[in-house]
Amino acid sequence: MTKGPTAALFRDDFYLSTAEAGVTALHDDGTIELDQTCFYATSGGQPGDSGFFERADGSRIAIATTRHGDSKDVILHVPEPGAPPLLLGERLVIHVDWPRRYRLMRMHTACHLLSVVCPYPITGAAVGEEESRVDFDMGETIDRQAVTAALMELVHANHPVFLTWISDADLVAHPDIVKSKNVRPPLGLGRVSLVCIGENSAIDSQPCGGTHVSETQEVGAIHIAKIEKKGKENRRFRIRFGAPDGD
Repeated sequence: MTKGPTAALFRDDFYLSTAEAGVTALHDDGTIELDQTCFYATSGGQPGDSGFFERADGSRIAIATTRHGDSKDVILHVPEPGAPPLLLGERLVIHVDWPRRYRLMRMHTACHLLSVVCPYPITGAAVGEEESRVDFDMGETIDRQAVTAALMELVHANHPVFLTWISDADLVAHPDIVKSKNVRPPLGLGRVSLVCIGENSAIDSQPCGGTHVSETQEVGAIHIAKIEKKGKENRRFRIRFGAPDGD
């Protein structure tokens, strides 16, 4: 099997949880490269996927997480400690832990909705299964109940969420479309994905390589659990699933 860049199937289909793949590289640290994968690699504040590889004999290799190698086109699957070794060229059926991935997709989409409700430069973010955080460059006080109400209005409106693509050159020419103040979208792959919300991107459009749901109502009930002051001009918003009275 010829070694080449891993085809990142998750970039074109966020809902693909199973695929066939071949082993193209086995590293001394135990990490595994495949010819293609639906496992999302840790990036942009979203954790990498876990799951398992199914071998031809039906046995399973548990995958703890997925991360990038030296570049974004290198995707490394990290097996659980003690996993039996695979063979170079071995064919597998790979399975993402879908319930976990779907929660992360819902949460990541919720973070985008928060950036619509709070249109300030983003200074940091982390997506989690139960709670996410987004940091904004802002000094004013804002009511968390009002933010929650605005978020749920966007959720209930069931706006479409979809991808479009622009070239690296387009992004360089239009840097104002990037909401993050400290982290720039990765260049070098030739194209950059824009996550768009609303018909004709009427609600939002921003570069992002993470995974998201296809309609805002899939996010479900969310609320702002806490707003923390992290400096004179920095506020940290903590998003959780469920209704506010679940705090």
